[in-house]
Amino acid sequence: MKRCILPALLLLAAGQAAAEKADAYKPTQITCRSCDANSLTGTFTLAGGVEVNRGSLTISADGGRFEESPAGYQRILLQAQPGNKVRFRQKADGPGERWMEGEAERVEYDDRSAMVKLMSKAKVRRTLDGVQTEEAEGEFISYDSRTEEFTLRNTSTGEDRPGGGRNTIVLQSKRKAPPAPALATMEKP
Repeated sequence: MKRCILPALLLLAAGQAAAEKADAYKPTQITCRSCDANSLTGTFTLAGGVEVNRGSLTISADGGRFEESPAGYQRILLQAQPGNKVRFRQKADGPGERWMEGEAERVEYDDRSAMVKLMSKAKVRRTLDGVQTEEAEGEFISYDSRTEEFTLRNTSTGEDRPGGGRNTIVLQSKRKAPPAPALATMEKP
């Protein structure tokens, strides 16, 4: 199995604002079965069990394409084969064990705009200390890592069309239920 290691910077999934800041200074390692690279155009075509690792960030996909502009901006498109998903997981800054994880049939990340797009059967989850705190699911989810704003649309192209489908957002309650009142015990005479 060939190994393809690219010295690329990649901030997929949670992006700079929510991602663990230390990940930005770690090297990116991409392993794959095959890689066709063109150093003149900065384009790399990846196939066969693509694995991306950078600090706490891990991404797995069936294949993908990586592009780097002459100015050093990167763009990556990761694709799953039918029946599979592109999956990612990354630790987020803040107190406790915070993680952002998700999946979709196709994922794009553009370094210049800091925009992550998850297309076709997309799902994103946030957890804190092993407990899910938020979840979003739909055909299209985009995340602006600079402003931490999400957009959900009902078609995989990012358009909002009547009859195109529904999005679901689940927010766990931050409030705790009050303790149950203690039952008075009666003593028998």
